[in-house]
Amino acid sequence: MRKLKFALVGCGRIAQRHAEHINNNGVLVAVCDVAKDKAESLGVKYGATVYTDIDELLKNEKEIDVVSVCSPNGVHASHSIKALRAGFHVLCEKPMAINVHDCGEMIKEAEKANKRLFAIKQNRFNPPVAAVKEAIDKGILGKIYSIQLSCFWNRNADYYENSWKGTKDLDGGTLYTQFSHFVDLLYWMIGDVKRAFALTGNFAHKGIIDFEDTGAVALEFYNGAIGTINYTVNSYNKNMEGSLTIFAEKGTIKIGGQYLNELEYQNIEGFEFKDLPIGNKANNYGNYVGSMSNHDKVYENLVDVLLNGSSISTNSFEGLKTVEIIDKIYQSSKQLSAQ
Repeated sequence: MRKLKFALVGCGRIAQRHAEHINNNGVLVAVCDVAKDKAESLGVKYGATVYTDIDELLKNEKEIDVVSVCSPNGVHASHSIKALRAGFHVLCEKPMAINVHDCGEMIKEAEKANKRLFAIKQNRFNPPVAAVKEAIDKGILGKIYSIQLSCFWNRNADYYENSWKGTKDLDGGTLYTQFSHFVDLLYWMIGDVKRAFALTGNFAHKGIIDFEDTGAVALEFYNGAIGTINYTVNSYNKNMEGSLTIFAEKGTIKIGGQYLNELEYQNIEGFEFKDLPIGNKANNYGNYVGSMSNHDKVYENLVDVLLNGSSISTNSFEGLKTVEIIDKIYQSSKQLSAQ
């Protein structure tokens, strides 16, 4: 089987994980970052050609199959669209973009170019999450009544220092950078959101970030279920919890741990989850920890889709839906704060 050739745009922290899995599943041909030292460091490690300008990369590297976009949130759309127009498939880090319009433009460009646009939602691969999704799809839980999502993490001032993170234009908001994976699971497991009512505030990061560090959200889904999201990056000193609790006609389930990696509670009519596999460890960035590290499964799926015609694990429409839900939350917050 031939090996796919990749280019990597953006050589920050998450790009290190991408490069590792690209190397395991294909060939990293080129890397690009406006910070030349970051690009050179990654390029030397994997024997890839180094660029500081995405236009130069796309013009010169005609043999690549896929461009992996790991640049700041606010330029995901422009970088993805450039790569699609140049005739390459694209794998875009979360969030797909930081506004609904840009997501739509990305999808249109992918269709126009007849290329695949992959969106990363790696929490779907967490063993308890995958098992509960399968149970919902099989009707084991019956009608879903309500769902509670809790995201209690820590991001201190050092995390945002000398970084695009925390800026309105390139980061977009706490729900985009920290918790879009969790919001995706609401859509994936329960369905689309009809209405959102949100209160947000910045308590511990004034003068550090351009948006909220805490939010309390009520949701109404199109299927009639209701839900809540309680989130913050003010958990003292370290991440505390990332959890989903589902109340349904035939059972109650809580997926917890810090990263939705543990089945903490189950009480289901005539059914029990047993012997769930242990998931991957979370992404560790030194002073802080991110979501579960399932990028290996993302890349395995990408290769399977492009070389074997398999089904995509997360499509661009689902990436758009995550951004739509976050947009509804932020629009509600603006409206309520203006009253």
